[in-house]
Amino acid sequence: MSDGTGAHKVVIIGGGFGGLVAAQSLNKTPTDVTVIDRRNFHLFQPLLYQVATGALSPANIAAPLRSALKKQQNTRVVLGEVTGFDIPGKAVLLKDGARVPFDSLIVATGSTHHYFGHNEWEEFAPGLKTIEDATEIRRRVLSAFERAERTTDPAERARLLTFVVVGGGPTGVEMAGAIRELAKHTLRADFRNFNPATARVIIVEGQTRVLGAFHESLSAKAKVSLEEMGIEVQLDCHVTAIGAGHVLVKPDGGKAEATRIDTETVVWAAGVKASPLGKILADALGDVTVGRGGHVPVNPDCTVGAHPNVFVIGDLASCAGTNGKPLPGVAQVAMQQGEYVAGTIVRRIKGESPKGPFRYFDKGNMATIGRARAVAEAFGIRFSGHLAWFAWLFIHILYLARFENRVLVLFQWFFNYVTRNRAARLITGERPPDTRGTK
Repeated sequence: MSDGTGAHKVVIIGGGFGGLVAAQSLNKTPTDVTVIDRRNFHLFQPLLYQVATGALSPANIAAPLRSALKKQQNTRVVLGEVTGFDIPGKAVLLKDGARVPFDSLIVATGSTHHYFGHNEWEEFAPGLKTIEDATEIRRRVLSAFERAERTTDPAERARLLTFVVVGGGPTGVEMAGAIRELAKHTLRADFRNFNPATARVIIVEGQTRVLGAFHESLSAKAKVSLEEMGIEVQLDCHVTAIGAGHVLVKPDGGKAEATRIDTETVVWAAGVKASPLGKILADALGDVTVGRGGHVPVNPDCTVGAHPNVFVIGDLASCAGTNGKPLPGVAQVAMQQGEYVAGTIVRRIKGESPKGPFRYFDKGNMATIGRARAVAEAFGIRFSGHLAWFAWLFIHILYLARFENRVLVLFQWFFNYVTRNRAARLITGERPPDTRGTK
């Protein structure tokens, strides 16, 4: 699959934040770049929760990879699934039997849901990593309201109108806030037999506070905002079982029994693990062992083991920061690593000395809780409320992959803010009855 130019061949696996930035950073360089992904689009994962609650459509937060990279004459996109690596032969192996040769390899396949040994919970508590996850959660949430409209059993209605979010990190907090606003405002006049505002939204978090990666003062403000919105926050609790129609939650410490929460809808936001491709790569390299959660340990320059031409970046990598602790699995880490690795490859091609080890520049954290409710910290400054919310809006618009996406999302957010409507609240994923031939 070489173009025969003799240019340095760079293969990038994964079109997420790290992979896309790496490819864009190699534009107009003496390289032949091939981006391989199972999906034909780049997904802006931080806004998936808005797809899951009907605020945005999937196309608003996704950009076709070919479109995003079409102006780069040295870059090609391959739609395919990687199944292995021929490290001595310097080739990536695809499921259809194809081999993609490389001189430098960048693996940036991200992460997936982590149920901590209880994979059977996935059936009842989907996570939020893909468009399919988001539309499935949207289907479950909206279907719960539809079924509540038809039932005459108060206990069944209460169960249908109870929504449990497992995990109090940014995804969990944002998801819970969006469900609460959907119930209290967007659906307020849509049903005749019940008041959607009576819906119960619960966050179950195993730590002592929500948004544990933020400063304690911001975590406290976030908890207050959640409770003001009518969301129940259960801290220092762990889920012990998830089944059809219920969740068991047990407080940490003591001898308290687990509490049963009857619910139709559970959203998993409690943990992630590295892509399975990390283990496949480690086995192929031979001198690397994946760590807890499947992450691949990398050297200070993002290379792996004794292989200077193999790089791992983003959520898949276990990369130590200046404090010795692993860097967080957030988009800005992956993007900075993508740019750094691209620069390293170009410097090598030109025969220049290495730039030095990767240094992560923390631009801050932010999380939105609801309408005009958010928390943010950047460069030692902490703020919340309207200012943090507007900052969150601006940053997320800025980092969308294409101009079209920015315009669409900006317009949709303005419309949602003025009307409190969520126009994309469509129930999809269930095949309707075939009524052809009937009258």
